[in-house]
Amino acid sequence: MEGFWQNVFRYQRYFVTVLLGVVWNVVEPLIPLFKKPVTAVALVGLLVGSLAFVTLTMRAMLGLPVS
Repeated sequence: MEGFWQNVFRYQRYFVTVLLGVVWNVVEPLIPLFKKPVTAVALVGLLVGSLAFVTLTMRAMLGLPVS
């Protein structure tokens, strides 16, 4: 039973490591785009718009008030 709990904790660390790796691989190609002001503004606008879209979609799906 001792080995069981060690494996459970190992999988949690593995999950966090994989999640951080995925986030890094998504963010790394976007870093050079922040060097130019025009692409930085466009990228920030795209990120904010995407977040607003997902938020409003989830609120509509769950039947929550928009405001």
